[in-house]
Amino acid sequence: MREDLDQEERAKMMRLRDDLLRLQERNVVKINHSVMELLCAKYLIQGGFEVELEHNLDGVSCDLYAVKGLGSLIVEVETGFVPPEHALDPQTYLRARIASKITRYSGYANKFCLGTPPYYIVQVPPALTKPPRFRAPEEIASIKGLCDLYYTSPPVTLEEIRNARLHSIYTLDVDSVSVREWEINEYMGKAALWSV
Repeated sequence: MREDLDQEERAKMMRLRDDLLRLQERNVVKINHSVMELLCAKYLIQGGFEVELEHNLDGVSCDLYAVKGLGSLIVEVETGFVPPEHALDPQTYLRARIASKITRYSGYANKFCLGTPPYYIVQVPPALTKPPRFRAPEEIASIKGLCDLYYTSPPVTLEEIRNARLHSIYTLDVDSVSVREWEINEYMGKAALWSV
């Protein structure tokens, strides 16, 4: 991951790596998730961003928080992991998880994105791919009901759902050490081919 970095970029990556190793020693992060965070961080650092991993936002931790000039960006890495207790409702669980992440985190930065491996198709509720002003009240209520199935401490608010915004999705290919940024509607158009 270091071959195409200049000295300053390499130093930033090593600092992030060391931070993640400390968190891993405390069993706070998992290696597969951390590798994708580092890959995304590399992409953002090369794009001129200052990046923090596992950044604290009002008591919750976001995976990547990046700043460039006056703009900020949050990336939440999603692997598609389903815990055993949701083995009988994995699709609903993942849709709620993604909806909750978009809703909870997007208000903390100018841009909110998801990062995912290329082998996982992110389950984004269609209403959250629209600009906020185009969401119907029944779509907002539906997302609220979905999130409340699993995330009630604290619950997402209607206002958070109304204003939530997903800007793009990064596919993080660890094998080839590459990142591709997809505009959300382009990604969802490709993903629709796999919907059952």
